[in-house]
Amino acid sequence: MENRFSSNLLVMFFLPLLIQLCATSEYTRPSPRQLIFRAHNRSDSEPQQVHVSLAGNDYMRVSWITSDKHVKSIVEYGKSQGKYESSATGESSSYHYFFYSSGEIHHVKIGPLEPSTTYYYRCGGAGPEFSFRTPPSTFPIEFAVVGDLGQTEWTASTLEHVGLKDYDVFLLPGDLSYADSQQPLWDSFGRLVEPYASTRPWMVTEGNHEIESFPIIYPRGFKAYNARWLMPHQESGSKSNLYYSFDVAGTHIIMLGSYTDFDSDSDQYKWLQADLANVDRKKTPWVIVLLHAPWYNSNQAHRGEGESMRQAMEELLYKARVDVVFAGHVHAYERFTRVYDNNANSCGPVYITIGDGGNREGLAMK
Repeated sequence: MENRFSSNLLVMFFLPLLIQLCATSEYTRPSPRQLIFRAHNRSDSEPQQVHVSLAGNDYMRVSWITSDKHVKSIVEYGKSQGKYESSATGESSSYHYFFYSSGEIHHVKIGPLEPSTTYYYRCGGAGPEFSFRTPPSTFPIEFAVVGDLGQTEWTASTLEHVGLKDYDVFLLPGDLSYADSQQPLWDSFGRLVEPYASTRPWMVTEGNHEIESFPIIYPRGFKAYNARWLMPHQESGSKSNLYYSFDVAGTHIIMLGSYTDFDSDSDQYKWLQADLANVDRKKTPWVIVLLHAPWYNSNQAHRGEGESMRQAMEELLYKARVDVVFAGHVHAYERFTRVYDNNANSCGPVYITIGDGGNREGLAMK
């Protein structure tokens, strides 16, 4: 475990909050800002809401939406602008939610790709050119971590800060769009984040605002989330898009689902147990976990909501010597010392709450 404090891994926590170093003054954050709605301004056949994600070793998944249902799920890509030496085809689908009908949602897995390389790509055989940079294969690597992002003016400010950094992978521990069953807000969110999510891999897990269940009609929930934000669950042996893992540059990252079964008889528990058993700390000396509802929380907001999951799964993380656990849900920043079973423990993970990326509900101040 000599590498647990290695400076080779840098994680940036983005909060639209100024931390003042003067102990005699306080910072008062203004009230929540207004919702930003991004309208569709491209042709029906052109890609919109483009985002990329890691999809196994040396592969990326390109996802986008078209209003035209007949656009092919094809991505052309190459290392030079306008020159596409390779192409790949994928699949598309759509969904209905009450009176809402989504556009055609495309997912295409491309690769193998070289590390630390900029690729230029085009979706559906037409439309604008995009580019992304693949993560490095070895240290150093830099992550940006933002929870509870939303789509307000604060969100735009947070994303501007993120965009100024030369990070490698974006991590989001739940609560993406805050659509809350208003499906057009999913589309608006996809357009808002496209300038960032199309250039670096975005790896996300679900929060409570992604559930969108409705008795009898949509009892299982997560219909929009699963359709739009396909993550590499199959590549990591998971049966559900709500939890998965991936490796990147000496780091094993586990995305857990706070809102699906997690007790010792559940598929998620058994998958996590097997996933942790397969971690090779010589290849991935860092192990990081993300989930939505924090297991440790001194804020009055959402107190105790992650407790049952902690009781079920904490021992697995402790025995595997997980380094850091990031959570959202609570709209504040908090960092704990290394903890296990409610006590300071030098072998436990550091727990960090990073839950105020720009949501419409404001800060949890108590």
